[in-house]
Amino acid sequence: MFILPNNVTIIEVGPRDGLQNEKKHVDEQHKLAFIKALLGAGITEMELTSFVSPKWVPQMADAEAIIAGTERIGRQFVLAPNAKGAELARAADVRSIAVFVGVSNTFNLKNINRTTDDSMDALEPVIAALKADGLFVRACISTAFYCPYEGKINPTAVVALCRRFAALGADELSVADTIGMANPQESYQLFTTLKKELPDLLLTAHFHDTRKMAMANIFAALQAGVDRFDTSAGGLGGCPFAPGATGNVATEDVVHMLDTLGITTGVDVKKVCEAVQMIAPHVTRPIDTGMYRLFENKQL
Repeated sequence: MFILPNNVTIIEVGPRDGLQNEKKHVDEQHKLAFIKALLGAGITEMELTSFVSPKWVPQMADAEAIIAGTERIGRQFVLAPNAKGAELARAADVRSIAVFVGVSNTFNLKNINRTTDDSMDALEPVIAALKADGLFVRACISTAFYCPYEGKINPTAVVALCRRFAALGADELSVADTIGMANPQESYQLFTTLKKELPDLLLTAHFHDTRKMAMANIFAALQAGVDRFDTSAGGLGGCPFAPGATGNVATEDVVHMLDTLGITTGVDVKKVCEAVQMIAPHVTRPIDTGMYRLFENKQL
């Protein structure tokens, strides 16, 4: 008999994580329409954009306009990888800010030219300032299972990094299978440990579907007691600094699975598919998720 949560929170990451690696420029008005449609589908937590250098991630150059043009509903995050990004986010009156660090030293060096320890040292005053101002801090833990450069990651290193974020005052941990190599046993074991070690923090699972294991990993995480999941409408996404990382697990497919399990999300699958339909003409990645195919064929 499976013990599963009654309710699950879906954190929509499509507007940021889903679009950041898109080669084709997506105009501001299309992003805003996408976000509005997702809010209309019942999404109450969403990662809208990121305050990063346009030189490195040009797709996010319109961050201020996206924040200004989005109705404030629920908890809305922006990614701010450093002090400058956090400063810009605060100036835009963002109240929930995500920071990120990879467990893998090599990943961090390739991504932000710092080791994991150096990255944490740099983030410590940033997080302290955000918490002093009463902001919500979401800590994204990249390469929590496997790294494209170092291979399998030791779970003890993941727990240690999560503990360090907890000590700094982070409100939430988003623990990511960045390149989609985890299996359900690894998912269950790591999230069981984290739930036990850090019971007072919000714990979110973030799976990429590179090897079509994301749904199985989510089910394993559900059994471990996780009730928050990052998903991306249309399965959009992929990290520009993680070779081999394909799209995130699709919001519409995850919500459908949870619906069939009797787990409440408050998210309307058909309306998510309508949001995907709006953004699909503006991205190069083909949308080929299970529920979206049914929607296109008028079977949903």
